Order: sequence, then structure tokens, then C-alpha cells
Amino acid sequence: MWIANSYAKINLGLHVLERLPTGYHRIETGFCFLEWSDRFEVNPSDEYRLTLTESSIPSDDQNLITKAYKAYQQYIGLKNQYSISVTKNIPAGAGLGGGSSNAALTLRILNKLEETGLSDSELTDLSRDIGADVPFFVKGTPGLGTGLGQDIEPLDIQPSAWIVAIWPGFESSTAEAYKNCIPNSDPEFSIRDVLVNEEPDEWRYLLSNDLEPPVIAYNELIGNIKDQIYEFGASYAAMSGSGSTVFGIFEQDFVAINAYESFHDLGFKTNITRPNFKPDHGIYRKE
Repeated sequence: MWIANSYAKINLGLHVLERLPTGYHRIETGFCFLEWSDRFEVNPSDEYRLTLTESSIPSDDQNLITKAYKAYQQYIGLKNQYSISVTKNIPAGAGLGGGSSNAALTLRILNKLEETGLSDSELTDLSRDIGADVPFFVKGTPGLGTGLGQDIEPLDIQPSAWIVAIWPGFESSTAEAYKNCIPNSDPEFSIRDVLVNEEPDEWRYLLSNDLEPPVIAYNELIGNIKDQIYEFGASYAAMSGSGSTVFGIFEQDFVAINAYESFHDLGFKTNITRPNFKPDHGIYRKE
């Protein structure tokens, strides 16, 4: 058996710059990691099998794990087949990239177990048609996403502060969020410049997520949670991606822990991430 963890992300700002004729959007966004992960267990098998602990998530061909598995098999072939069991902790439809993270880890696991030696660049190219966020997870480092979000510039933007993330308990539609946003090709502030040059206590005034207003318009609870995070003492709070998760950045540990415990006690699925968190991308043999 092989085991590995698949980590969530948040978006530090998101500019929708242009709606393309293809229906996709040109964006600029910052990616960093949360200490919130799904656990993979992988075994050699007579055929491919996928088992998820979360029954509401389909395990058929629409699952990004299956798409990644089949893409890898079609691209390079497989000497063996594998059964994959995933303990799901990252909520689906939450703006945390759980499915994309799962897909990226599937590619990396197959690359290791099959000993095919594909480079990160080759895995990234293979991942582009699976999901918009998959290349970020393949690279495995914080960075700036541009283009369709798939062109990743590694940047040291993992906050040196505590992150508290709150899932309000429902999914948010990415398609609806983009449909109802208004692209702006010339935003006042560059996300890259803000993340590289400004401290988190300035982000409140400089960073924006263009998908946040249309999502909050029909999910008022998201806006209420964001307001409450600020009341708890966050230096910056925002919705991640197209929602529905909201996160806050806290400079002091006791303030972050108080916010985490308060939202947790209210029944929200909540996560807390340590300053300068670095995910463990290792794939380990379990004896």
C-alpha cells in the first residue's frame, strides 16, 4: 500500500480580466496552501477502482481522479492497475480545489509507482485538460496563476500568518459565479505586486476577488461569515475562488484559535493552517 496527502488551496485575490470566446476566462490569482487534506491509499489491483468516503461525490468518469488516471493511461500506458481509496476531508464545491488536488496527486502517484520518470513540466502539460487548478497542484508550490489560471509563476506568497478557513456548508457554482461577474481588463492593483510587496494588513484595501460580489449576492451567509471573520480580528478576509469557503488571515495565534473554535462551535466545518505552512508532497510505502 502507498499513502499520500492531497492538500487544499485558497486564492489570494482573483481578477477576472476577460471573458474569452471559448467560454473560459483570463484571470490573475494568487495560490497558496491550506493544512487541510484528503488521504490517499493506493494498492496494485486487477483493475482500476476508486472508493471515496464521501458518498455524495461521484466516483464515476466525472471524478477528476478517474479523469487523471485515464489521461495518464492514455498518454503513457500502465504496466499495472490500481485501486485508490480516498478519505475525503476537503469539502466539494468549496473553492478549495479538492478535486484538482486529487487529480494532481493521482498523476504524481502513477508517475512514481509506474517509474515512468515524467518531469513536472510533462505532468503539468498532461494535467491542463483535466481541470483549471490541476497544474498548480502538480507544481506543488505557492504562486501566481495567469491565463486560464494554468500558467503558474512560483512565488513565495504562503502567508507567514495563521489562516482560518470556514466552509458554510453548501457548494457554490463556479459556472454561475463566472457568468454573473463583470470582467475588468485593467484592475487598479496587480495581484502579483500586492502579494509580493505589501503586508497582509494592507491586503484588505488592495486585494479583491471579482467572483465574490456575484456569489454573495445569492449566498448572503458567505458575506456574513466574512464580516464575522473581520470582527474576530483578521487582518484580511475573503472568499476563496468561486466559493463557498471564506478564510481569514490572523497575525496572532490566540486570535486565530479563538476564531477557529468559535466557528467550529457554531457547527461550521473549519480549518486552521499554521504560518509558513509547507505541504508534504511525499508518497510513502505503508508496510
